[in-house]
Amino acid sequence: MPDGPALLGRPIRAAGPGVYLIELTAPHTTAPVDVAAVGRWIERVPNLSLDGARPTSKALAARLASFWLPSQSVVYVGSTPSSIAARVDALNRHVLGDRRPHAASQWLKSLAGVPLRVWWASTSAPEEYEDGLLEAFAAAVPPLEVRALPDPEIVLPFANLRSTLGVAKRHGITGAVLPDETAPASPPRVVQLPPGDAEGARAGEKGTGTARRVGRRSPDPAVSHAPRPRKPSPPTRPAPEPVYLSADGMARLEAELDELVRVRRPRNVASIRAAKELGDLRENADYHAAREEQSFLEGRIQALEARIRAAVIVPAATDSSRVAMGSRVVVDGDGQRQAWTIVGSDESDPAAGRISHASPVGRALLGRSVGDVAVVQTPRGETSYRVVAIE
Repeated sequence: MPDGPALLGRPIRAAGPGVYLIELTAPHTTAPVDVAAVGRWIERVPNLSLDGARPTSKALAARLASFWLPSQSVVYVGSTPSSIAARVDALNRHVLGDRRPHAASQWLKSLAGVPLRVWWASTSAPEEYEDGLLEAFAAAVPPLEVRALPDPEIVLPFANLRSTLGVAKRHGITGAVLPDETAPASPPRVVQLPPGDAEGARAGEKGTGTARRVGRRSPDPAVSHAPRPRKPSPPTRPAPEPVYLSADGMARLEAELDELVRVRRPRNVASIRAAKELGDLRENADYHAAREEQSFLEGRIQALEARIRAAVIVPAATDSSRVAMGSRVVVDGDGQRQAWTIVGSDESDPAAGRISHASPVGRALLGRSVGDVAVVQTPRGETSYRVVAIE
C-alpha cells in the first residue's frame, strides 16, 4: 500500500527499504525545462557534451524536452535497499551536475515552475517492485508518444535514465556530472619555537624543584621543526591501454555486441518478465537464473563497448618486405612449416593461426625479412624460426 502524497522537500517518515516515485500534480503538455538552469549546468560541468560536441543551453534543453511524455504525470521512479526517507531527501538536495548524492534523477533539476510530490511504499524487494512500476508506466504511454521519443525502444519516466535491467536511454548526453575529486590533504600545523624553548629543553630550569640534564637540541629549525610529510595523493586513473585490432577483428567485436544488445538482451528481459509472473520472487529459481544471465550479459556488453572505444585499427600490411602487424608470415621451425598472422592481443588465437604481436614469437618475428632467422626463448629452450614468406 502506498503512502503519500507529500510535497517534495517536506520530510517523510519511511525509514526502511522500498520504492518511491515523483510526479507532477497534473500532466503538462510541454516540458517545463528551465533554459537558465541548463545553462548553469553546462557552465559547471566542463566535460558535458551533446552528440560529442559542446552544446548551447537551448540545444541541451531541447534534447531534454524531446523525452517529455505529455500524457504522464510521473517523472521519476526509484528504489532503495536502505531508507526511503534518506534517498528522497538526497534527491531533493541534489544539484544539477553534481556526482552525488542522487545523480540518477538529476534531470528533475532542469524543471522549473512545477510543484512535485512524492509517493512511496515499503517493501523488502525494492528492485523487483521498481521494475514492476516501470513496466506499468511504459504500458500506459500512448503509442503515438512512444513513436515520438528519440529512443522509442525504451520507455521510461522523464528523469529515469536507465531501467532496472541496466538499459540506458540513448540521449546523446555524456560527461553530465563533475569528475570525482579527491579532497586535498590538510596542510600540516607547524609551530615555530626559538631553539631551546621546546618543553623540557632547557637544562636546569626550575619548575618541579628538580634539575634535569637533557641532550642539546639542534638549533636548526629545519631539523628540529620539520613539517610532517603529506600523505601521497592517490594515483590518477591511467588512460585505457589501446586495443590493437584488424578490421576483421573489429567487425567480430561489433557483431558480438550487436548480437548481445539486439537479440540476447531482449530475450533475457522476456525471460525475467515470464519468471516474475510465476509468483514469489524470493523463491523463484527461474527469476534468479534470468537475473544472473542478465548480470553476465551487461558485464560482457560493457567490456565490449570499452574495447571498441579503445580500439586502434591496424591496417592490412602492404609492405611484404618485413613482418609487421597484420602480416601473414610463413616460417620453418621445430621441424615443420607454419603460417601465422600477426595480430593484436585481443585477437590472438594460435589454434586459428593468429598470434599476438606481444607474444614471444610475435615480438621475435616483427621487423624480420624473408630469409631472416628469429630466435625465441621458450620454456623448452631456444627455438629458431626462419622466415620463408611474408604476405
